[in-house]
Amino acid sequence: MLRIIFLLSLLFALSNASVQDFCVANLKRAETPAGYPCIRPIHVKASDFVFSLGTPGNTTNIISAAVTPGFVAQFPALNGLGISAARLDLAPKGVIPMHTHPGASEVLFVLDGSITAGFISSANSVYVQTLKPGQVMVFPQGLLHFQINAGKSAAVAFVTFSSASPGLQILDFALFANSLSTELVSATTFLDPKVIKTLKGVLGGTG
Repeated sequence: MLRIIFLLSLLFALSNASVQDFCVANLKRAETPAGYPCIRPIHVKASDFVFSLGTPGNTTNIISAAVTPGFVAQFPALNGLGISAARLDLAPKGVIPMHTHPGASEVLFVLDGSITAGFISSANSVYVQTLKPGQVMVFPQGLLHFQINAGKSAAVAFVTFSSASPGLQILDFALFANSLSTELVSATTFLDPKVIKTLKGVLGGTG
């Protein structure tokens, strides 16, 4: 009985010892699987807990859209908290291409405009909805999803993630912006080699 009480007391002490209010990231140090090392609390300022997503992103690009991240690399106070955010700006016909966040689920909140968004489940079921201002949609972790401006004016949305570093892989870039040979891409996707070479040329791929 005494041994059990001792072990429980030790576990309780260790769990309390590991609890801390925050761990503002020291970005000068290397990131580990557990996150970044902490800045010493005496050096932390109130402004470290504030980050702005108020500036529109530049949508003059191939996708007519911009993502302004508020991840731990931009907002060090998120370190260890398991959350992050970003701003989406979509010009008319703007699109956030099919992509996935391997490390987080995502919640999208439409502020202005109209956005058609959707995701594909692991069973290849498709869930698509056109969202109006004030509406929210969730995208489960790791699933392919997208957002498209469904209106004639600019659209703005904010997203939150269940990780300070959600990760990102864009399907188009994964297929066509690398050095994987056209022959292999064609064999694994059943796409015409001419189409693949065109897309590689647009996205900067080789092979």
